[in-house]
Amino acid sequence: MDLTVIQKIVIYALPVIFAITVHEAAHGYAARYFGDMTADRAGRITLNPLKHIDPFGTIILPALTVMLGGILFGWAKPVPVDFRRLRNPKKHMLWVAAAGPASNFVMAVFWALVMKLSLNAPDAFALPMALMGKAGVSINIVLMVLNLLPLPPLDGGRIAVSLLPMSLARPFAQIERYGFIILIILLFSGVLGRILGPLINLVYGVIAVIF
Repeated sequence: MDLTVIQKIVIYALPVIFAITVHEAAHGYAARYFGDMTADRAGRITLNPLKHIDPFGTIILPALTVMLGGILFGWAKPVPVDFRRLRNPKKHMLWVAAAGPASNFVMAVFWALVMKLSLNAPDAFALPMALMGKAGVSINIVLMVLNLLPLPPLDGGRIAVSLLPMSLARPFAQIERYGFIILIILLFSGVLGRILGPLINLVYGVIAVIF
């Protein structure tokens, strides 16, 4: 079914906002659990989207990528985490970083359930539920796979820093200052899509097995 630009924005708005919001809140919850209260004191451990929305990264850029038909791309205001305050900084960094992508997987499962429930929903709700569910699954899978790329400052980069021996972790972490530029180059060159494509299909397969 072909949707107008306005219809696409309406269908994608809620899944995008909550995919990014819950992702960031999950980092904050994990950081607090492992001893860092920075996000808690900043009032960022919340599911209130207004606390996490970045006008360009959460609204404008995702809307543009949806309208242009490319891979959904965007970000929220990062939740502040002081890894030095974690009880075991190098070890617990992994769990704090992994909490975001893990929350996206849970949300993908939730939206897949919405799609399934739409099959038995009243006619007035069936199509909107199915379309929003499909959008939610897609958005969360893409964000999960994207964030697991081993490139600082993405979550996968922090996971890699946590797992590498200190002699390699320190120089690898220095890539973070160039990470965003590298990511943008990969996005607009089309390389990012070729890297993510097979991984995204793999996660779709896992969701399909669950349902």
